Amino acid sequence: MLDVGLTTFMILATSLVMLMTPGLAFFYGGLGCKKNILSIMMQSFVSMGIGTILWFAFGYSVCFSGNLRDGTDFLGIFGNFDKAFYHGITASTLYSAEKPFPEYIFIAYQMMFAIITPALITGAFINRVSFKSYIFFLVLWQVFVYYPFVHMVWGGGLLAEWGVFDFAGGITVHATAGFAALASVYFVGRRPEKSEPNNIPLVAIGTALLWFGWYGFNAGSELAVNSITVSAFLNTDTAASFAAITWLIIEWNTGKKKPTFIGLMTGAVAGLATITPAAGYVDIYSAAIIGVIAAVGCFMAVKYKEYKGWDDALDVWGVHGMGGVIGTICLGLFANSAINSAVPNGLFFGGDGMLLFKETVAILIAICYAFGFTLLLFRIINKFIPVRATELEQTVGLDIAHHGEVARQS
Repeated sequence: MLDVGLTTFMILATSLVMLMTPGLAFFYGGLGCKKNILSIMMQSFVSMGIGTILWFAFGYSVCFSGNLRDGTDFLGIFGNFDKAFYHGITASTLYSAEKPFPEYIFIAYQMMFAIITPALITGAFINRVSFKSYIFFLVLWQVFVYYPFVHMVWGGGLLAEWGVFDFAGGITVHATAGFAALASVYFVGRRPEKSEPNNIPLVAIGTALLWFGWYGFNAGSELAVNSITVSAFLNTDTAASFAAITWLIIEWNTGKKKPTFIGLMTGAVAGLATITPAAGYVDIYSAAIIGVIAAVGCFMAVKYKEYKGWDDALDVWGVHGMGGVIGTICLGLFANSAINSAVPNGLFFGGDGMLLFKETVAILIAICYAFGFTLLLFRIINKFIPVRATELEQTVGLDIAHHGEVARQS
């Protein structure tokens, strides 16, 4: 029988996660330069359209049909096509007897994750990649990187059967996208000229929408309304807040020795990304510690990027990639079965270290595959469509060169 309360909650959580992609567009648009605002925002919004079409055609099916235990998937890496085009699913089909809300809502909820993950990557290569090549990249990366990791971790595939946990996407979302971003930077090279953020208030709006949407991202991943949902909700805000203030303090005492608004917001996003894999598996005190670790670790990653001269324009690798890595490892350290009985205790709560070992192996697999495949994918696309925008297009700005529009008339 349909649970009206749970159904309402999942609709709300889905709506919150949907809001994150426009939020990301605002966040990136404000950080980019004036002549490329629309191009970077376009890359996020077009992901909503293409991601939905792919999910409808076969994405949902290959992620959540079949499993390794029953031998009904493909080697525990891809699901099957039983639910392609949502075959056999109607508005009255329930997700499960234990979680009686419509499967349609689960489809939509997971689709929002699929939409935002490749959009995260775009912040690394702003101002440099042609829109046509990005469309091909968006499709192929989602199919061959995001889908298999979703099935392996959340769809009953290889990593799930081995005992790997990822509450809301540290491995599947942030680590894969972050290290794909690093590979894209390595391939496309540096910008002819770096630019300062064009609209910090727009960044603030984007940060607010991301933070707000993250409650649905993390709390909704329990797919239920219980103590774990509440814990994930509060852990999300706690980690983000501790990370934001820690980043602010570090920045205030290093470099220019000034507390910047951009730094505060970057720290918050680092905390949100880092708590994601552990949100429903750790207690509130651990969430605060993870927030501090997130700020320190991601700040150091950003500084290392600057030292190496990598032109990751909006620090996708340093914040999302390393946030996913740090959060996944923290899960192996701070997991608490008293909070969620589904997970074994982490090393700091009496565990034997096996969870930490499995989480570490899984994150290494994810980052190596995401980096390697992304690099290969760009090379293949570049043989048919030039990936890097021409010097003239970059000088004029991709808004005019690729889209024939400007964000505002001067």
